[in-house]
Amino acid sequence: MRPLHAGVAVLAIVTMGALVVAGGRAVQRGGDGSSVDQLQAIAEQPIDAPTTSAIPQPDKATKPEQHSRTIDPEAVAPPPLQSEELERIDPRPPLSKLALAMPPKPKMPNDWDGTKLFNPVASAAGLIEAKGYSVAISGVDIVRQDETCSDNDKSWACGVRARTAFRAFLRGRTVICKVPSEGGRDLIAAECRIGKQDVGQWLVENGWSRAARGGPYEDAGEKARTARKGIFGPAPDLSGLPPVPAAPNPAPQASSSILEEVGGELRPADPPAPAE
Repeated sequence: MRPLHAGVAVLAIVTMGALVVAGGRAVQRGGDGSSVDQLQAIAEQPIDAPTTSAIPQPDKATKPEQHSRTIDPEAVAPPPLQSEELERIDPRPPLSKLALAMPPKPKMPNDWDGTKLFNPVASAAGLIEAKGYSVAISGVDIVRQDETCSDNDKSWACGVRARTAFRAFLRGRTVICKVPSEGGRDLIAAECRIGKQDVGQWLVENGWSRAARGGPYEDAGEKARTARKGIFGPAPDLSGLPPVPAAPNPAPQASSSILEEVGGELRPADPPAPAE
């Protein structure tokens, strides 16, 4: 049975091959005559052989003809104009004021950011002199250096003490005051600050100046008076300080002349004794 099956299989393969060949010839007769035979010839050629001659080339006559568009230079170029026909017109107004270069507005005294005063000197508590300016801190009453305060019928130099405390607060730091750009001889009342700290607020809070009536520091002045700070406090205790040294003996006076008359004769005067 096995040889019979093998023969049937071989017969079927041969039949299928014959059908394929017959179909290819039918396609060759119905087409342009260059499909099956040409492909078969290409398949039978060796690998090294060139195949460009066997590949069908498209017909050049069948390509669509491309045409370029002509441009009339007279129609594209602007027409010539005479200079007399041109007219210059004004530009349009700007759309907003942001496009205009406006001059800066002048600063008024209330708009000043402040003037830096270097190396300030406190001549009194609340009075600053620097850079040709004499500035009184606004909102406070200046405590003069010759002012005295009393505590239990005891007088003490509170003005000198307040000036010393104010100088220790400044410590030569730059003070920024709202004063004009040019200094003058007149006393100017202005707000001053060191960094972000208000100078007038510090003076009143620590009791080294009195708050002006109706000023911004009245509440701080009442608190300092109640707490007895600064000039509102007791007199400083000076018992721990050493006694004041006695005044030295006056120096001997030198003679007006290096010669003195003795018995009608001029002799050199004796030098004065050295002071002890």
